[in-house]
This record gives sequence, C-alpha cells and structure tokens, in this order.
Amino acid sequence: MAAARTAVRGLSTDELSSIRDSLAAGRKPKVVFTAAAGQIEGQTGQVVQLTDPDASDEFVVVRFGRDELPFSPTDLAVPPRGASRATPAKKAAPAAPVAEPPPGPALLPPAPAVVPAPREEKKVTASTVSTVEEPTEAPRPAKRAAKPARPKGPAGLTVTLAYADGEWTVAAAQGTKSLAKPYVIRPAEALKMVALVDVPGVHEAVEQIMASERAEAESQAEKLRAELAEIEARLAELRDVG
Repeated sequence: MAAARTAVRGLSTDELSSIRDSLAAGRKPKVVFTAAAGQIEGQTGQVVQLTDPDASDEFVVVRFGRDELPFSPTDLAVPPRGASRATPAKKAAPAAPVAEPPPGPALLPPAPAVVPAPREEKKVTASTVSTVEEPTEAPRPAKRAAKPARPKGPAGLTVTLAYADGEWTVAAAQGTKSLAKPYVIRPAEALKMVALVDVPGVHEAVEQIMASERAEAESQAEKLRAELAEIEARLAELRDVG
C-alpha cells in the first residue's frame, strides 16, 4: 500500500476518458483515493458512473464499501501499475545422494537408496497470487435530527350569520362537526353581530336589507290599517242596525 499512499495529482482528462470507455464496455475500473479525499486516503474503490461535470465538480461516482458516493477528479487517481506481482514457482527439492557402502568384504548386497518422491509443482499465476484489497466501509454521514412534531390544535370554529327570505339565521360548526344548525334570530340581534365586523361593505349591505324590510313592513302596516278601518266601519253599521 506504500505505492498507493504517495502524492498523486488526481485524474487527468485522458484517464477520465479511459474510465468512460471502460464503463461503456461494462467494466468498473479501480481508483485510489488521494490526500484530497481526507481520511480515506490510500483506500481503493470502483468507478460505477460518470455524471454531468457541468452540473457538479463531484461527477465521479465511486463504490466504496456498501455506498456509492460522488467525488471530484482531484480526490481520485489511477492505481500505479505493478502494485501486485506473481511470486516465482517453487522448485522441486533435489534428490538425496545415494550412500556408498564402506570398503571391506561384501557380506550382503547394499540396500537400495531411498529417493524421496518429487514434490508436485504448482503453477502460481499472477491472478492467484495478487491480493485484492477489500475496500473498507466509508463512514456514513450522520442522519439529521427529525423535526419535533407539532401538537395538533383543535379544529377551526366557524360561525355563520346569513340572511334569506326575510329572516336572519345563525349557524356554528367546528371542523366538519355541526355545533348548531341554522336558527332564526331577530334583526336587532343580527345588527349587534354585524356591528362587531369592521367592514364598510358589510354595514352597507345590512343597511340596505334593513331599509328594504322596513319599507315592506310599513306597506303591510298601511294595508292592515286600511283593512281594519273598513272592518270597524262595517261593525259600526251592524251595531246601528241592531
């Protein structure tokens, strides 16, 4: 890892172009984090995507551990070549020398020398010897504290003052619940309620309604007076006859 921790200058334009070609071919090239990446300097990851460099400086998406995080080209570099090499194959042990019998009369034929069996040679390739460094999991950013839930207040209260067909009515509701169905009130009570609303247009509308009702009431009163006078005159005639 000593070679991976040396000072690097980040990814060049040609290296970014080579990474883009590798991604198009379905490969995920390795990169090493530079000192600009902070505490993960020297660690390795895999490039999984190149986003739009005009939208953000951190357009190189690297898989590091279980996360896929965006980095800028200055945070990354191409690993140096020859970082891992294959070790030479082991040679077979030489055969043990055959012991010669000491000089003297030959009594028995010399015992055959025991030659150890040759060891099986194993071919070691660069793919089996080279070790792939497992990327360590990057520290995940701390989650933001959830905003405290606001206590739910009571439902809104609605009081409605209405005028229709010569009658004033009042109704009340809280949310979708009806507290009071429309019931008839006197005009004087309606005027007191309207007086609490400081809106000139409302006062003018109420004055027009009251003037219209007053004129109609006076007209009915004159008619009733005339009818009453006519009935009293007839009653007087009937009394005179009796």
